[in-house]
Amino acid sequence: MISIPQRLLGEALLISEKNYSSKTAVIVKGTEYTYSQLKDSAEKLAFHLVHTGIKRGDRVAVYMNNSWHAIVSVYAITLSGAAFLMINPQTKANKLQYILNDSEARVLLAEALLKNEISSAIEGTNNIFEVIISGDKSQIKAQPNIELKAFEEILSNEKETAILPKAIPNDLASLIYTSGSTGFPKGVMMSHQNMVFTSWSLIEYLRLSDEDRIILLLPLAFDYGLYQLLMSVTIGGTLIVEQSFIFPASVYKDIELYKPTVFPGVPTIYAMMIATNKNSGLSFSCIKKITNTAAALPAEFIPDLKKIFPNALIFKMYGLTECKRVCYLEPELIDIKPTSVGKAIPGTEVFLLTPEGNPVPPNEPGILHIRGPHVMLGYWKKDDLSKEMLRPGSLPYERILCSNDWFKMDEEGFLYFQGRNDDIIKTRGEKVSPVEIENVIYKIHGVKEVAIIGIPDSIMGESIVAFITTHDSATLTDKEIQKECMAQLEIFMVPQKIIFLNEMPKSPNGKIDKKELKQSLLENE
Repeated sequence: MISIPQRLLGEALLISEKNYSSKTAVIVKGTEYTYSQLKDSAEKLAFHLVHTGIKRGDRVAVYMNNSWHAIVSVYAITLSGAAFLMINPQTKANKLQYILNDSEARVLLAEALLKNEISSAIEGTNNIFEVIISGDKSQIKAQPNIELKAFEEILSNEKETAILPKAIPNDLASLIYTSGSTGFPKGVMMSHQNMVFTSWSLIEYLRLSDEDRIILLLPLAFDYGLYQLLMSVTIGGTLIVEQSFIFPASVYKDIELYKPTVFPGVPTIYAMMIATNKNSGLSFSCIKKITNTAAALPAEFIPDLKKIFPNALIFKMYGLTECKRVCYLEPELIDIKPTSVGKAIPGTEVFLLTPEGNPVPPNEPGILHIRGPHVMLGYWKKDDLSKEMLRPGSLPYERILCSNDWFKMDEEGFLYFQGRNDDIIKTRGEKVSPVEIENVIYKIHGVKEVAIIGIPDSIMGESIVAFITTHDSATLTDKEIQKECMAQLEIFMVPQKIIFLNEMPKSPNGKIDKKELKQSLLENE
């Protein structure tokens, strides 16, 4: 039997439905949905979108919490030939309106729970002609020339018939909005080819199979969260959907109940779990793989993670939205190269260059460059910014992604993250990697989280500030922190100021928000 290859993003659902029709595809709030139900619902919504006037290449926005309707929306939009964009449900009206207008989205799928932001945002949109609401659509303020439809009504109707536009792999599949230096988010353009290639590359190195059950803790608007869905459907696995990690006890209960095998997290989630483990011995034997991205996973977390996940392979990874994932460390090397984020993902290549574009010798810092089929098409309607990130390659037609992040590469080709370009601290004429200082402080007993930033200093250029949270029973002083730093680091790398916090500010994706830390410090000085 000859199997048909997957070329388009939505084809993964069609293939998995043929092979696993009655298998549970998604579990949301205790309700299980099969692959047959997912395909049927997605096709109903796709047919509706086509009937309303959505054409191949149009943009359709999704503004929802993690939910069944959000998942249906992703596959319905891609099956309709349109490109989807997931908007974080924490996004406020002004930014929501900006994204809708910037993307020129024609339809918005949203939930009534977010009624205030929706009503305010759509009042000033230029292209939206229909809003499909999950929940009570009467809660949304009506607007001239915008039709309100009930999501549940579309799914409960008989399936319409329509010819779905046939996309090709080069077509736009998604706009993934990520924060921009100007304060306005920018849309990363990803084709079907980009996303299908990336899904299979991740599946290969994570060693996923149809027996895996992946727990989703991160928003679908975060590409790390989105790809948990895409990978799960592609392999014919099961996705266990959580709203977030705000209520850990509820998540732990679902882990015990549904027995996921894959746990994707970020360092802030793992820090909370480690704190709980120290108090209660938290442990989950069902988890076979844990993954980390968004921020570097401190090597000091590894021993505690092994206690929490005694049967799990630990995958350290690094990526950026513009190509989804760059590299990963084989879990068998986690103790041999604990500070490395590994090598390039399958089917791709990475190398380091100086700011002037020259090759960097081993163990010297350089800017990471990436080539492969996962590299974005560019930024939506931002040609100048696209040219800054996408540089000419060695082949006439090729563009290489410049990450603007600093790394070192050892003689064996393993990468070591040094810091983002705008994170690098320039003090006393030296370039300092915040990660290097953070790694030292993480080793101090009692430290829970740490963030290093630089602030302007008239004498040194920048002075180094360490923000620290501790485990409940820990009592640490700034002198103890500085003493340990002085023992492990060059003198110019020792923080001049230590600030203890009860909690770190976090971005919607769970990263420590260094911009907020810096802004609050500068405002209070």
